[in-house]
Amino acid sequence: MWALKAAIVFVAAIFLAAGAFLLFAWRSEIPEDATAGEASFAPELVARGAQLAAVGNCIACHTVPGKPAFSGGLAVPTPFGTIYSTNITPDRDTGIGGWSEAAFERAMREGVDRAGNHLYPAFPYDHFTRVTAQDNRALYAFLMTRAAVKAEAPENELPFPLEFRPLLAGWKLLFLRQGEVEPEAARSEEWNRGRYLVEGLGHCGACHTPRNAFGAEDRDRHFGGGEAEGWQAYAINPDSKAPIPWDEQSLAFYLRNGWHEFHGVSRGPMAEVTGNLSLLPDRDIAAIATYVVSVMGDPTPERAQRAAELREQFEADRLEQTADSQSSVALASGGKAGETLYLAACANCHQGARRQPFGGLNFELSTAVNAPNPQNIVNVVLFGLPPADGEASAVMPAFRHILSDQQLADLLAYMRESFSDEPAWSGLVEQVANTRSGAYKVTIRPSDGIERAPHNVGAEEE
Repeated sequence: MWALKAAIVFVAAIFLAAGAFLLFAWRSEIPEDATAGEASFAPELVARGAQLAAVGNCIACHTVPGKPAFSGGLAVPTPFGTIYSTNITPDRDTGIGGWSEAAFERAMREGVDRAGNHLYPAFPYDHFTRVTAQDNRALYAFLMTRAAVKAEAPENELPFPLEFRPLLAGWKLLFLRQGEVEPEAARSEEWNRGRYLVEGLGHCGACHTPRNAFGAEDRDRHFGGGEAEGWQAYAINPDSKAPIPWDEQSLAFYLRNGWHEFHGVSRGPMAEVTGNLSLLPDRDIAAIATYVVSVMGDPTPERAQRAAELREQFEADRLEQTADSQSSVALASGGKAGETLYLAACANCHQGARRQPFGGLNFELSTAVNAPNPQNIVNVVLFGLPPADGEASAVMPAFRHILSDQQLADLLAYMRESFSDEPAWSGLVEQVANTRSGAYKVTIRPSDGIERAPHNVGAEEE
């Protein structure tokens, strides 16, 4: 009898706890606004919203390449399954055409849609919660004045029980910190502006910060490096491996132009970021650079000395860009495995005289060669850097049809040893094979940021 009573009490406690959690997780529906899609907005408000959408890189996640802008349906791979982005055009049936400004504001601040459903944090509301009401209004005005597109996103592909959205209320309880970014009085206006853009709509930490087992950013390793779409997002804190440390001028130039002579060309997801940032005024680009460089901090004396030596070496080697400014590098007779491959396939561009962005970055300046994970340089050597459409851009051939897994691993091992003081990478052959096979969902973008699938890039298909 005692055991039966205990069991009843236990089951009742479970039901009470479940009921309490569901009550905690419940969010009301915000009524549909029949006039939302017909509202008019001041042109200057819409223009400001366009810049904010560029900071947030909204088009990247909410657009399938080749489909109408912001119509959703893009597959976003996560460690927990695939999430498909939503349609954020003002279509009433499949988009946000019936959303009031209050519904939009709640989605940004709380991660809850108009119907009261919790949103998955693939939509980075843990950053967007910091955006001001004024900027949310401008962003809303911009989206509600886009062309309405009828497009239903596919169902998410998540294992049980992750498709049960009320569970996200528990995730938010643990990891969501709501509230706008408060300015720091001791800092400059430019620094505070940069912090607001970077930590809010820019959501830089979503890629550049490692995540814990629950998919939340590790606050103790802010900007310590992360992953995105099969690429490594480098550390942009004191752990940065850039041979020449970033400063405000070089980072602002890179964000504005998508390349820098001492840091190379943006690629992968970062190409899309720099492409969108071209819409921002210089003062906002400068503010972002000021804040991020402050997070990186001053380099150690040893690193600063090495950077000064590299800068002096490569500034002395500068030549004006011309069509025939490529130089040749003699082949070696023998040597380490990978050396002949490097001299035959890489050296003429990467040790030639053609300047960035059309010439290859010398690998002594390469963050990719110095990075703890070789994924980015594996991606580039396999899939190349395709040309942008209709404009001059950096280009690199793809070698996946030319080099075997072992040859590519030998090449990268040689580069790591020759151009870096970092320890050798391990497991290169396996990593190359997995990347080539598609086990890692790598997206390929040229400098214009428009996505190309790996099988559509580079050498002719087999």
